[in-house]
Amino acid sequence: MLIMVPPAVGSEAAVLGIGAHRPARVVTNDEVCEVLDSSDDWIVRRSGIRTRRRASAGETLAVMAQAAGEKALAAAGVTPAEVDLVLLATMSRLEEGPPVAVDVARRLGAYGAAATDLSAACAGFTHGIALARSAVASGQARHVLVVGTERMSDIVDPRDRGTAFLFGDGAGAMVVGPSAEPGIGPVSWGSDGAVAELIVRRGEDPFLRMRGQEVFRWAVTHMPGVAQDALDRAGVGVQDLAAFVPHQANLRIVERIATRLRLPDSVVVAGDIMDMGNTSAASIPLAAERLLASGQVAAGGLALFVGFGAGLAHAAQVVQLP
Repeated sequence: MLIMVPPAVGSEAAVLGIGAHRPARVVTNDEVCEVLDSSDDWIVRRSGIRTRRRASAGETLAVMAQAAGEKALAAAGVTPAEVDLVLLATMSRLEEGPPVAVDVARRLGAYGAAATDLSAACAGFTHGIALARSAVASGQARHVLVVGTERMSDIVDPRDRGTAFLFGDGAGAMVVGPSAEPGIGPVSWGSDGAVAELIVRRGEDPFLRMRGQEVFRWAVTHMPGVAQDALDRAGVGVQDLAAFVPHQANLRIVERIATRLRLPDSVVVAGDIMDMGNTSAASIPLAAERLLASGQVAAGGLALFVGFGAGLAHAAQVVQLP
């Protein structure tokens, strides 16, 4: 016989704090081209990237996630003991287990918190925000730490002309918790397994392989519709946004999607990729943190998050910045 326990009283959910960790080492296009048949001019024209960050040997996925998580918790005014769930998005984990999230929870002092890794590649962070919103709204968790952490330098072939110049390392985190008013809109998400072969990483090959031009065409064709659906679900228009924060895959993709959405000049378009590279699951929180820290966007403004990547998995939502 099942004992039916009434569900916990839920709450509206919002992002309460953001944190970021950027490795100190800056890698220029010229350094990348020391082993790659390319040039600074070609890379900038193709992607908008001028520099990217590289993690040191000691900056593991967990170490970077801890650093970003500590800053997010401090910004939110939440202690590690108040964290009920840690969701960690990454696509650059080299070991099969245990989950990196478990180590991060331990390092932070969130003892006993549920912790799990998400595998949705570059869309992992937006998936995490959606799951965190649901956990808080349903009463399953009061505070959720969502982290994106990547060492893409571990899985990118430095001689692969299609990927070597694109990717960087880093971590970003957000604390999702209870709010009197809704601060995270409904998610618009999905996947397109028919084109999953466009981005792969398989056991016999340690490196990420990507058919870049086809990914570009898919993203600029499909993601504007996903972004618009997220706006519609949240009941807001582009004129209500303060910022557009898509996955920092390629500046040309970002610009193309922004154009198709017909964003007004008042909307700040995140361009973190220019000096951070594509940091996969970490790119959205890193870009959002920079917009707030630089004063480009004020606290309380609405931002449209759009994540997409291998799978091809995607997710988008409107978020009120803390």
